[in-house]
Formats: sequence, structure tokens, C-alpha cells
Amino acid sequence: MESFERFNGRRSGSGKEVAILAHGFGTDQTAWTALRPWFDERFDVISFDLAGCGPHGADTYDFERHGSIFGYADDLLDIIDDLGIQNCTYISHSMSGMIGAAASVARPEVFQRMVMIGASPRYLDDEGYTGGFKPADLENLFESMSANYQAWVAGFAPMVVGVDNSEVIADFSNALFRMRPDIALNTSRTIFTSDMRGVAAQISTPVHLIQTEVDVAVPVQVGEWLAQAINGATLDVIAASGHLPHMTAADEVQRILERRLGKTVA
Repeated sequence: MESFERFNGRRSGSGKEVAILAHGFGTDQTAWTALRPWFDERFDVISFDLAGCGPHGADTYDFERHGSIFGYADDLLDIIDDLGIQNCTYISHSMSGMIGAAASVARPEVFQRMVMIGASPRYLDDEGYTGGFKPADLENLFESMSANYQAWVAGFAPMVVGVDNSEVIADFSNALFRMRPDIALNTSRTIFTSDMRGVAAQISTPVHLIQTEVDVAVPVQVGEWLAQAINGATLDVIAASGHLPHMTAADEVQRILERRLGKTVA
């Protein structure tokens, strides 16, 4: 239980099948609050805070280990091994999509199926690939974070939420403020400069992709690329804006989960 407790693990739910909820950058496991009751009725639910995130983020983050997506994947597999999980449904948002991709390629037998919400294998544009960002965009992002983290959060949070939802903007802002600025900066560098396309293409686990029509962080073209690269993957595009649909459009995400996972309760 050491890794599970270290990453502020929480277990709930009345189902037999294990579901792991893995949040994205700038949030913590409370990002799943709107959808957790749905999961709790159907699954044995596992959640945790990624390294650097949540109330103990500064204690769990290692600049070397977590300078790569693969370090986070090792954390995930450590938690799975700690809990003796043999098989799971893995539900991820944003950066946790590629964390799960790396973990599932290493240990495909553990992952029965995966849901990726707003996932991206590469944020930088490349020849024949639209990631959504150019090198100058990332330089400006990192400079803004370094110069004044509080001011950066104040602008970044509403832009990423993408809809006029003051409660979610406040929750997202507060979660970002809980991150130590140097850890947040290093995490963002790890995410935005990564290229996990080769790993994504090796996934053998069934994958369901969920994407909004308008996402400042992950253009629809990224979801389309993943749907083509991952054998048998499905893609549902929500008629909504923002990078956090599990928080801002939870009802629509829930309907997709019921359809893709076949998990209705009488």
C-alpha cells in the first residue's frame, strides 16, 4: 500500500471490476467529483494524485523521475502492484492519457480497456501533424509561468476551462495554486515537449477517446490522429468547448461512458 498511500490514494465504490481514475495537469483527483458517483455505482474505484499534485504534491515529485512521462507511468504501475490489481478499466484526462499509454504498452495484460479524455501524444506541430502549438508558443508559456506564476494561473485557468463556469475556473485555479511553481513549470515542460506518438501507436488495449469540439490545449485533429493510430480506437467529439469536459460537461461524458463501457444500472 506504500505507493497508494504516498499518492493520496482513495478507494470507493460497490462494483467488482476495478476502475482507475487518473487526472490531468493542474488538477488533482477531485476533478472526478461530478462523475465519481456514476463510477461508484458500477466499479471498485481507485483514484490518486499525480506526483506534484494535490496536498502532498511537493513530497511526491522527483525532478529526474518525473522529467519524463515514463516516470509517471512507473508510479501508476507501482500503485497497481501495491493494490494487487490484475485487471482494470483506466479512465484518464489529459496527461494521464499518455501515462496510461506507456503503462499499458509495458503491461498490456493489466489494462482491459482505456478511456482518454482530451489526451495528446504531442503538443508541438510537426510535418503532417497538428499538435496545436509552435515552439514560440511554448517559450511564451514557460516564460509567463517563470515570471509571475499567480498572474499566469489567473489567465491560464479560464482559457483552458473554455466556458463561463466560475466554479470550475475557481477549482482549477486553486488546484494550480496548490502546485509549487517550480514543479508546475517542470511538469508543463515535461508534458508540452513530449512526443509519445510512437508509444500511442503500440497500444493494444481497446481505447475510447473523448474530445470537445473546441479545446485550446488539444485540437480535434489530435483526437483524430489518435483514433487512426490506435488500432480499433473510437472517438466521440462532444459539441462543447474547453479542456475539462469531465468537469464542465459531465452529463455528456457520462452518456458516452455508458455507451462505450456498457455500464448502466437498473
